Amino acid sequence: MPHDDPDSPDRTGRTGPRVSARTTRRGLVAVAVGAVVAAIATIAIAGGFDGNDAIRPPGEQNRASSAADDEFAATSAGDCLTWTPSADPEQDRQDVAVVDCSDEHLFEVVAPVDLSTYPSAEFGPGARFPGAIRLAELRDEHCVDAARTYLDGRLDPQGRFGVGLMFPSENGWADGERTLRCGLQYSGTSGSLLPFTGSVRELDQSNVFPAGTCIGIEGNVPTDPVDCAQPHAFEVISVVDLGAQFPGAMPSVEDQDEFLTGVCTQASNEYLGDPEALRNKTLTLFWDNLDFDSWLAGSRSINCSIGKETDAGGFASITGSARGDILIDGAPPVAPPPIGEGRAEPVPLPGANPIN
Repeated sequence: MPHDDPDSPDRTGRTGPRVSARTTRRGLVAVAVGAVVAAIATIAIAGGFDGNDAIRPPGEQNRASSAADDEFAATSAGDCLTWTPSADPEQDRQDVAVVDCSDEHLFEVVAPVDLSTYPSAEFGPGARFPGAIRLAELRDEHCVDAARTYLDGRLDPQGRFGVGLMFPSENGWADGERTLRCGLQYSGTSGSLLPFTGSVRELDQSNVFPAGTCIGIEGNVPTDPVDCAQPHAFEVISVVDLGAQFPGAMPSVEDQDEFLTGVCTQASNEYLGDPEALRNKTLTLFWDNLDFDSWLAGSRSINCSIGKETDAGGFASITGSARGDILIDGAPPVAPPPIGEGRAEPVPLPGANPIN
């Protein structure tokens, strides 16, 4: 559960409103939904699913089954898959291969789904290749439970890994391949898949990025990691392990905030090199909280981040790392006057003596 208490007094001494982490979460969800809708539109036009929830292995309609099809057909639970992504559908996923899970990969198989066992003609010999909506239904029917079972119930619904589905190419389907693969993947908000290392069964699923990561912006909503020289919504300054401070039961949001107020403020001072830098650059500090479902799944880490919220909601566009010179919406920030200067005097009550 992200921290969101914009009306409460600022307990850190920061200037300006605190950026609501819920704004970040809402923004990420909105962009992700847009990516899925765009992917479904792509299917309807091009006949292939390239979104972040179902992944098509290589092989186009008029191409013979490839070695990658054979590699895909031989995979089982626990296998990790990778390929060379390409924006060109003719080139994308032409080299799907099983790799050691300690290497970078894009998909971890959690279970096969053999459609040939379905007691109907829907998936029988000569059956039409399933459409996007049907494949999404199959993912929801089979893969969510399969992923939970694979992880012994420890699937973090707010974590960085989502449930996906891989299925044969249209040529593989035409050749009689009917086994789908449910799996876990790390999807960006734009719909692209991000590489990760290690088996999800052994990883902290916390949705965090390393310190120094800048999260891009589209409109006023966060997107995927970008170089900090590019426009971005916010910059990650620290990863905090709440488990080290709270080794027992899940701490309340209030206890998390009490701890993170000091920890994230110290991280900001150290990251920027000056306790006044955050204020002088007109930036604000924010963090997420962990909720019960995430804690139960074993997630323990959160990010401390800095950004700038707009008056209309969402984020301003920042260019450059906050460790150096930055532009906010294309202009350098104007530092506020030092505390104690420019203080407004109260208006005297009628009949009162003038203030000296």
